[in-house]
Parts: sequence; structure tokens; C-alpha cells
Amino acid sequence: MSPPAPAAASSPAPGATIRPEEAAHFGRLAEDWWNPKGSSAMLHKLNPVRLGFVRAAIDAHWLGDSRGLRPLAGKRALDVGCGAGLLAEPLARLGAETTGVDAAAENVAAARAHAEAGGLAISYHAGDIATLELGRFDLVTAMEVVEHVADKQAFVNALAHRLAPGGLMVLSTPNRTLAARLLLIEAAERLGRIPRGTHHWDDFITPDELRDLLGAAGLTMGEPRGIAWSPLQGLHLSDDLSLNYIVTATATL
Repeated sequence: MSPPAPAAASSPAPGATIRPEEAAHFGRLAEDWWNPKGSSAMLHKLNPVRLGFVRAAIDAHWLGDSRGLRPLAGKRALDVGCGAGLLAEPLARLGAETTGVDAAAENVAAARAHAEAGGLAISYHAGDIATLELGRFDLVTAMEVVEHVADKQAFVNALAHRLAPGGLMVLSTPNRTLAARLLLIEAAERLGRIPRGTHHWDDFITPDELRDLLGAAGLTMGEPRGIAWSPLQGLHLSDDLSLNYIVTATATL
């Protein structure tokens, strides 16, 4: 049976994207977010795979030198659903003036503390990207977020509104397939690899659905790459989209 849908009583106001119960769930994980063996261990394994895709996308979009250490120098980056900063910090180290947004104030507090300890100047904000006024950014990322929001189109529209002309967006999300249901929910959550209640299979979206959401927001989706798992390779980029996938999006010409 599919997991129960979130209770109607916690539904946000029209146009808002945050689900209060989702923010509370991830906020409870804040203190353990940077522990590579804790409740966010899977994210620590996933992050290098996502970063590899992001770096290649940056170089391709801005025709950069893949050997350069700071390809985002002079650019602004926004990480939406930043958690405690696992992606925001590498973006800052790549040279970007980086901003992170998360629905959970606990995550933002943990992110600020970790960035300050590492000497990184990252601007963090708690709230709804649909209502925060932050300006526009050359790079906008939202990793494993769209499946958690209340209104997917409103969320994607808000991301598009934050993207500067000529900018690049990168999103990743689980695919709504039987494989994702079995591995991410029935296996990973039941075995404790991912905290229970993290995923709701009915909220997963297919690449075609995401393409439509982006198109309605005036964005063109690039060719998706799968994030697959195997016993020999662990998590890795793949042509197999059945578990999870990552994509770029740019403004439609």
C-alpha cells in the first residue's frame, strides 16, 4: 500500500510551497546532518554524485575550464532546500556568492554554524522560496526538494523567478517508479538507511512531469541523468532513470 497522504489540516495557504509536517521532519534531523554515519549518511554518499553533475553542467553552460578551482567566481548561487549546507558549502568553495534557503529554521541554524566554523560566508534564510525576496541568481539548485513541496508548479515557478537571465538551474528528485518505491521506501527506510517518513511515493514525479512543470515556468529541461545504485559502484550517474534523476534547466529562448 502507498504511504498515507499528508493530512489536510496541515495544508499550507494557496501559493505557498512549504508543507509544515515536512519542514518539521527535516528540522528534527538538523543536529545530525553533518554526521556522515548518522541519519543523513545517504546524503553524504549522494552529494559527490550530484556535485559531479553540477560541476560538469557549470563548465558546459559557461564554457569553463574543467581544471579551474573556482568556476563560479563572480556568480551568485542559490541552493533551495539546503538542509544544513551539504551542497551550499561546495558551491561557495567553487567561488559563488552563495545563498541557502530551507523551510526548517533548525537546519538553517545548523548550516550557519557549520559555515562559520569553516570560514565560509554563506547567507542562509529560513522560509518559503515563494515568498522570500532574494533577488536573482546565476545558478539555482534544488536537490531532492520538489517531491516534498505542497504545490509543485508554484515551487518551480518560484525557482524560475529567482533565475537570472542566462542562468542555469539544476534539480534532482526520485522518479515515481516501482524500483524507487521498493528501494527508497520499502528497503532504505525500513532498514534505517533513510529516516522513516522521509519519502511519500505518491509525491515522486517522473521526468516527463518535471519537464511539463519546467515548461510551464518558461524553462527548458536538459537531458536527465539517472542516479543509480549498484553493489559495486554504490551511487553513481547512469542512463538508468528508474531510481532517481538529475537535470538542468535553462530559460526557454
